[in-house]
Amino acid sequence: MNYFSSDFKLGILGGGQLGKMLLSDTRKFDIQTFVLDPSDEAPARLACNNFFQGDLLDFDTVYRFGKLVDVLTIEIENVNLDALEKLEKEGLKIYPSPKTLRLIQSKAVQKEFYIKNKIPTAKGSAFKNLKELLVEFMDGKLKMPFVWKSARFGYDGNGVKIIRTPKDLEILPDVECIMEELVPFKNELAVIVVRNVKGEVKTYPVVEMEFHPEANQVEYVICPARIDLPISLKAQEIALKVSKAYKHVGILAVEMFQTKDDKILVNEVAPRPHNSGHYSIEASYTSQFENHLRAILNLPLGKTDSKVAGIMVNLVGEDGHTGNVKYKNIEKIMAIDGVTPHIYGKRETRPFRKMGHVTIINENMTEARRVAEEVKKSIRVISVK
Repeated sequence: MNYFSSDFKLGILGGGQLGKMLLSDTRKFDIQTFVLDPSDEAPARLACNNFFQGDLLDFDTVYRFGKLVDVLTIEIENVNLDALEKLEKEGLKIYPSPKTLRLIQSKAVQKEFYIKNKIPTAKGSAFKNLKELLVEFMDGKLKMPFVWKSARFGYDGNGVKIIRTPKDLEILPDVECIMEELVPFKNELAVIVVRNVKGEVKTYPVVEMEFHPEANQVEYVICPARIDLPISLKAQEIALKVSKAYKHVGILAVEMFQTKDDKILVNEVAPRPHNSGHYSIEASYTSQFENHLRAILNLPLGKTDSKVAGIMVNLVGEDGHTGNVKYKNIEKIMAIDGVTPHIYGKRETRPFRKMGHVTIINENMTEARRVAEEVKKSIRVISVK
């Protein structure tokens, strides 16, 4: 099929910042794009050829949208899978497939999948609702501390809580959830795997993630991870095993823990471009967004090596600020060599909302990390009073 400068139509479910960044590459290749998102202020709305506002979880909305395009992909997992399955049966190419998404959309199903496929992961249990969890706790079957996760609809640190005392249980919502043992770890790592339709597979270098202690959000992504080579090879080997088990097409981000005794445990996955790969826009030969596009169109995959050390700093709304956004001191960080800000296009800020990111590239990792700290301390995402 001729994708470039043609009548070919690519559909994207979701028009957030991931969709916006993916569209940079569709525009580079002159590929016609259709985007569906519930918000009339979706970041991707200005970069696509055709924008549609609608509920991603509504069967009719997703089905009708799918009938407009030749290939369909996602930038968010929470979409109506029944509609996608019907579209796929009718011949529409959908990547990742609805079958893959059913195995990933629920964290409870993910956990079962890892156990079934002998993929190392933290021990845990699934519960249909909060009452089931509380009964197990009252019976003495749950030992604190542990990690509580909502089975569905978690994002950016939402839907994950560390339960240290009985009082922490009082604020949990009554939803399907899982409990995991709190893993004592050295590092949180991630490996991005890209696979095209015909089965060509490549991995990006292992990255290291540093998290905000309160918001449970990634503050820094560091590439390459500052770990020993055997650990890096083990992480990539496990990521490839996860990729093969899921039989995904496109990008698969595999988040992991490096334990105190150097075991690698899979935490969770995302079948789409991911925060842990944003550094690749500036630091890699081929960004995760371009390779996702190459993969779903069954084109040759691009080189995944890094050209230079890269660190990503997330820009999130400052605590105590809600309203029209202002990026304070952005000119200051733009004056530093190797610093590139990405602003997502969200006009309204609120505490810890992802509003953008900054990439720092440098041939020297130590210097890159120093600059990243300077960037983090300098720029502030605040509201206009």
